[in-house]
Amino acid sequence: MGTFDLLWQGLAVAAQPVNLLYALIGVTLGTAVGVLPGIGPALTVALLLPVTYKLDPAGSLIMFAGIYYGGMYGGSTTSILLNTPGESASIVTALEGNKMARGGRGGPALATAAIGSFVAGLLATIGLAFMAPWVVRLALSFGPAEYFALMVLAFMTVSAAFGDSTLRGLTSLFIGLALGLIGIDLQTGQARLSFGVPDLLDGIEVTTLAVALFAVGEALSVASRKGAAEQRIEPVRGSVWMNREDWGRSWKPWLRGTAVGFPIGAMPAGGAEIGTFLSYSMEKQLATKPEEFGKGAIEGVAGPEAANNASAAGTLVPLLTLGLPTTATAAIMLAGFQQFGLQPGPLLFATNPQLVWGLIASLLVANLMLLVLNLPLIGLWVRLLAIPQPWLYAGILVFATLGTIGANPSTFELGLLLAFGLMGYFLRRFGYPIAPVVVGLILGPLAEQQLRRALAISQGDPTILVSSPIALVLLLLAATAVVLPIVLRARGKGKMLAQLGGDED
Repeated sequence: MGTFDLLWQGLAVAAQPVNLLYALIGVTLGTAVGVLPGIGPALTVALLLPVTYKLDPAGSLIMFAGIYYGGMYGGSTTSILLNTPGESASIVTALEGNKMARGGRGGPALATAAIGSFVAGLLATIGLAFMAPWVVRLALSFGPAEYFALMVLAFMTVSAAFGDSTLRGLTSLFIGLALGLIGIDLQTGQARLSFGVPDLLDGIEVTTLAVALFAVGEALSVASRKGAAEQRIEPVRGSVWMNREDWGRSWKPWLRGTAVGFPIGAMPAGGAEIGTFLSYSMEKQLATKPEEFGKGAIEGVAGPEAANNASAAGTLVPLLTLGLPTTATAAIMLAGFQQFGLQPGPLLFATNPQLVWGLIASLLVANLMLLVLNLPLIGLWVRLLAIPQPWLYAGILVFATLGTIGANPSTFELGLLLAFGLMGYFLRRFGYPIAPVVVGLILGPLAEQQLRRALAISQGDPTILVSSPIALVLLLLAATAVVLPIVLRARGKGKMLAQLGGDED
């Protein structure tokens, strides 16, 4: 069956009234949390994991994808009007977008962000539909050794990509791997690290850990900060629509941003931040009016926002086809799949094609909903910025607690929620990334299982792990993912010290 036929079948699933409702809820929530500074889509999906525990898997995953897309767009509103990115991928948008808002052109900045997000999301989703089957065909040839190497690559890239230090990323990863060891060993039936506590025999719930680290930890981190400066919201003056010149200067950056963002998002060590910075740099080089950059160039909003949303679709390529999360939100979505007993990867396309293609097709629907929602309701999103932070995070704590109780009514589980929440706070406090902990807990047991299978096949010979060319290449890429950032950071520090030395002379 061809890609168009599969996509058409997926549209039939996505167009069901209940799934349309889930998509609408997702994009609305995603835009709202993207607008609110400090609350990203990862936190929202984590909060909703326990709430959707008993809902339909397809509808819940469609809602999570809608939150992801909506959150990627919503961050542009707060970047443009408040000069405070709602999530990290919107940092570049603030450079030119806020300058446009201060110059009375906030409306066109928001419009080019919305339309650019729609164009990029549409093209990138079609790219996802055509690229996914090709990756699946490749992955179906993998054996236990290749899958183990793939997991190692995921561990290394996630550790290196999140945070400013590879060592801290690896430390967070090993915390997650250690938590993944807790429970019954599936091969021997022996209890591991349960310390005689019956509640730990089933292992640590991914949902509890995700909610604790992302929601409770973030709330405690915000509460610990004092004396934050009051933020000034730039009003939207004049027309929201773009004029002819704005359209002429925006359409090429939209296409270029999509071309940059999608492949980078699809890479195991990708992520939206890299694509947005590359797109901004490209637009600055190709601009017909380079003198406007730094003063409010519309190309500096159009390109990065297109790259931002294109990377969101690109991120779903390794997640759906290989089960590899490359962003924090993708890691939480992976937990969402596992919550329903589903493991993303090539076999999911064979065993549950309706769900996968319904999810991919729902992204097309979510894109259209975002365009219709965001331009007319810009006033509503701006009002969300006025919600006091104490109310906001108090509500998050209540929601996290009630959601955990609903999914697993246990005093012990609430104790774990508090303990992991405190761990999330201290990880943030000392600059350790959060996502590798969740990835370690989810993928750690799977990597162990594949390693044991490979060693069982080879009767204990460890060379089987590098006997396959694919496995060897993946392990070399994993080593590169760790070493390269260290080398680049060392070179960067060396140049800085040389410049300082030159200045002193």
